[in-house]
Parts: sequence; C-alpha cells; structure tokens
Amino acid sequence: MTFIDLAKKRYSCRHYLKKEVEESKLVQILEAARIAPSAANRQPWIFLVIRDPEIRRMMHSTYKRDWFTNAPVIVVACAENKQAWVRNSDSKNHADVDVSIAVDHMTLAATDLGLASCWICAFDPVLCHELLELPDHLVPVALLPIGYPGDSADVDRHNRQRKPFEEVVFWERYP
Repeated sequence: MTFIDLAKKRYSCRHYLKKEVEESKLVQILEAARIAPSAANRQPWIFLVIRDPEIRRMMHSTYKRDWFTNAPVIVVACAENKQAWVRNSDSKNHADVDVSIAVDHMTLAATDLGLASCWICAFDPVLCHELLELPDHLVPVALLPIGYPGDSADVDRHNRQRKPFEEVVFWERYP
C-alpha cells in the first residue's frame, strides 16, 4: 500500500467492535508517535493510554458522545508547554503543533495495523485534566479512541467534502 492509499484509508471511526487491541499493536502505534518530528526536537508530549473500562466510562463526561467510550482504548495526548520550542518572532508555543503531528502518526499507524481511530479535540480539557489527576504541567490536547472498526472502512470518504486540489494548492504566489 502506498502512503496516499494509507492516508485515504484513514477515517474518523465512530463505531468499534468489542474486541481488545493487542498490546503489541498499541506499542507500534505509540512508537509511531514517539518518533514523530517536533520543533527543535523538543518532543513536548506525554501519551496516557486508557484501557480500563471504568476510567473510559468516566471519560464520557469530557466528551458526551455515546460511541466514544465504546472504543477499547483511549489515548490522551498531552502537551508539556514548557518543554516546547517557542518561535522568537511572535512567541508562538509549538507544543500543540508537535502533539498534533504525533497524533497524526498514531492515526496512520493504527490504520496500517487494521485498526481505526477518531481524532477528538471538542472535549473538555479542564475536566479531563481533573478526572485523570494530571500534573499541572500537562495539558490534554486531543483524545484518540482506538479499536477495531465496527463499520466499513471501504467507504470513499476522501472524495466527498474535499476541496479540489486547485483550490488549496498555489504555486509560488497566492492569487
């Protein structure tokens, strides 16, 4: 499978089978995150892997969608803002960008292993921080449920609702 084929196969899954994800596959997915690039190689991330059913049920209060806690694994991707590179010209802290790159690596690795995921940012990070009793220096950036898909991954999701190439790519100058 080419990279483009893999990228097209990845989608936001919202229905998971009641099947455990093998630890060996989780390790591969987390390794993909660990080796992701980051600004100035600061690697300002921590990944908390939630497999316990009771903790997953508790996490429902942070993102109130019924399907969310049906995934057998939820990865909480956290930023360590003080570890991140900060751009001098405008003081932009790149922790959220770096964590996002790592999460994208995880979504693609999961897809490559026959698993599915759904990148979630529309959750309550303050409540998540409290529920998981995270230390002050960690900021939840994204939630990533992972599991075996319970729906069809063969649907051509990328040809619908995608802007045409010529609307998003410009050579040399923006018109």
